[in-house]
Amino acid sequence: MSNLNTAVPEHEQKTKPKTVVFEIQRQDKSDSKPYWETFEVPYRPNMNVISALMEIRRNPVNADGKKSTPISWDMNCLEEVCGACSMVINGRPRQSCTALVDQFVQPIKLEPMKTFPVVRDLIVDREFMFDSLKKIKAWVPIDGTYDLGDGPRMPERKRQWAYELSKCMSCGVCLDACPNVNDKTNFIGPALISQVRLFNTHPTGAMNKDERLDALMTDGGIAECGNSQNCVVACPKGIPLTTSIAAMNRATNIHMFKNFFGSDHMVD
Repeated sequence: MSNLNTAVPEHEQKTKPKTVVFEIQRQDKSDSKPYWETFEVPYRPNMNVISALMEIRRNPVNADGKKSTPISWDMNCLEEVCGACSMVINGRPRQSCTALVDQFVQPIKLEPMKTFPVVRDLIVDREFMFDSLKKIKAWVPIDGTYDLGDGPRMPERKRQWAYELSKCMSCGVCLDACPNVNDKTNFIGPALISQVRLFNTHPTGAMNKDERLDALMTDGGIAECGNSQNCVVACPKGIPLTTSIAAMNRATNIHMFKNFFGSDHMVD
């Protein structure tokens, strides 16, 4: 009796498709209990987290082979410009559109940002941050719709660093990374402090400079900052947030002394 070679020739072997494992924290409603669910999706070169979530949405079957429901998450531009797709990936808040799966150790854990109330799955309610933008008057008010002519020009050097501050996309990542933004404080967070600096630097926006500084000196303002400096590390746009916080700390101190002693005795 001859020995039969049962090994499959190499050219006939079928390579098992490579998969990417995701552990996703889910929550059906804002008041329901969160739970974890594992999914496996086929690997593709240059795959980002968003494309993986789209694959799960197309075929919502979990790793146990059970039919599930599509994952809910926010997205818009897919170019790290809008800030909508913020979530916590392997313990770090960041933009999921620029998060390539090759950068992470598997299983890749996806969680909603903890700073904001969860709406469903990875979607959070960032109303607190937008209300804070109103509080600090993060806009340049123009009275009327008529032609006001050319506005005042900014020196080129000032314009260049102000442009860096204007890159803020209100993604909320720095707020999630900041330990002082929590349910025990009203701290508005580093992004909002930097926005005060941006609009107070603008020649027209400076008309409301005192109002913005007053807002920073109220409850939840700059005094709540603990200088942990997590924000500047986490910011996806590389905005110098700690520099802005230091500048606004000085500006609010000067503003406080002006209010106390009277502006006639103070030099800006």
